Amino acid sequence: MSNTKKMLIEVARQLFAENGKKDVTMNDIAEASKKGRRTLYTYFNNKEEIYKAVIDKELDTILDRLTVVSTQKTEPDIKLTNHILTHLDAVKNVVERNGSLRADFFHDIYEVERKRRKIDVMEIALIRSIIMEGIEKNIFKRMDIDLSSMIIFYAIKGLEVPYIRQNISSEFERNKNSIVDFIFTGIKKNSPKSGRANLAPIGKRTI
Repeated sequence: MSNTKKMLIEVARQLFAENGKKDVTMNDIAEASKKGRRTLYTYFNNKEEIYKAVIDKELDTILDRLTVVSTQKTEPDIKLTNHILTHLDAVKNVVERNGSLRADFFHDIYEVERKRRKIDVMEIALIRSIIMEGIEKNIFKRMDIDLSSMIIFYAIKGLEVPYIRQNISSEFERNKNSIVDFIFTGIKKNSPKSGRANLAPIGKRTI
């Protein structure tokens, strides 16, 4: 992507965030970018196209942050912890930083989900690799890796909207690690030091 196109997308994002998608025109974007209508229309045919590009760029930042977590030189249980917390915070940050665009994210949920479907597949693959590593290192129980990856992913994703809309109490914000602990009771092997119960794993267990 050219620097000019990136700049146009960021200018549009800022305008959408300040004024909402409905009240922003292509002329507004052209004037704010100081590139003119001809340059803007070289990259985008209409406002819907540039709005989709904004959503794509914003959601890509979530995957970027999760990919960084996946490359950390840490044990799988710590890596999965970081993945879960990074997911929740990254989604919240993307929505909150966009001001008035927040309402558009929820209103145009089908457009958001169009992009999310592609990212979801990649994120599930990241979770799968962490679980595999954990099993190989004898940190996680043996389990159905594909099923467990999907369950963990959708459990995290299911918390996004209430987390962003703050329908979950402030206590949740201070105790996000309790979610991690809840997941780990299903997949992590019992540690003599932890004193946790050795509960059944998520998905089917192989022997």
